[in-house]
Amino acid sequence: MPMTPEVDAPGWVAAVPLDQLRRRKRARVEVGGRALALFLVGERVFALDDTCVHKGRSLAKGSLWRGKVVCPGHQWMFDPETGRAEGRDDCQPVHEVRVIDGVVHVNPGPRS
Repeated sequence: MPMTPEVDAPGWVAAVPLDQLRRRKRARVEVGGRALALFLVGERVFALDDTCVHKGRSLAKGSLWRGKVVCPGHQWMFDPETGRAEGRDDCQPVHEVRVIDGVVHVNPGPRS
């Protein structure tokens, strides 16, 4: 179920409680008019645009395998930190993330 985040400090949005992300290891949120997929890999949280650059599928409906985000459409694997598709030149937009007081905050603008 998509979360409706609250606006935080300028440029950052409180997206989802970390405990909720710990249960499923992934979540879809709307931040600044963008659909983002959040993933918990180990103890780190990553945010990628939810719509896969390959076939437009929702990455939040995908899975994690060996620390990579796997698209449910064609099983492309993305590095959650860089957005780089494994073995390809394509790159999924990624977003800065921070956790404050048990809440995941996301910057809605993609990193360069």
